[in-house]
Amino acid sequence: MKRDFLQNFKVGDQPLPKEIIDAIMAENGRDIESAKAKFSDYDTVKEQLAEAQKTIQGFQSQDVDAIKRSAADWERKYNDAIAAHEAEKAETAFQTVVKEAVAAAHGRDVEAVVPFLKMDELRASKNQAEDLKAALEAVRKEKGYLFEDTQTPPPYAARTGGLTVGGTQTGVEAAFARLNPGLKLN
Repeated sequence: MKRDFLQNFKVGDQPLPKEIIDAIMAENGRDIESAKAKFSDYDTVKEQLAEAQKTIQGFQSQDVDAIKRSAADWERKYNDAIAAHEAEKAETAFQTVVKEAVAAAHGRDVEAVVPFLKMDELRASKNQAEDLKAALEAVRKEKGYLFEDTQTPPPYAARTGGLTVGGTQTGVEAAFARLNPGLKLN
């Protein structure tokens, strides 16, 4: 409300007195201030709205399908890495089982025995331990030189081949004397 508006009002033939206009203007000012107090954070809200609109525009400019594809790619890479790790663990465990089985079968060298095993079939086997044992036995039959002899040698017998023949000569001396009749040993 403006002061000029109130000055144009007349009570009878006379304009409104200045005190009344001042009182009306003061009351109007208090009403305006109380109404403004309710909306004092208007500028802050306006700035927040502008920022939110800018953020929304940024999201609208993004390709949601590309983000979904990217998320799917990362998920696939994660799953592939987990699968590769599990396969590596399984292969390491399998190789350990093979090395232990070759050692238990008294193989001379694991790297020499393994090429003769059908590794793919053994990996896919339901009963790896038994199939591996059977495969090692088959390799032992065909390529026995790859394995150490598991039979214990007979105990050492002192003076074998050195028995005396006919008195004072050992068997070796007697054979030597027969081959060389004119030669004497002493």
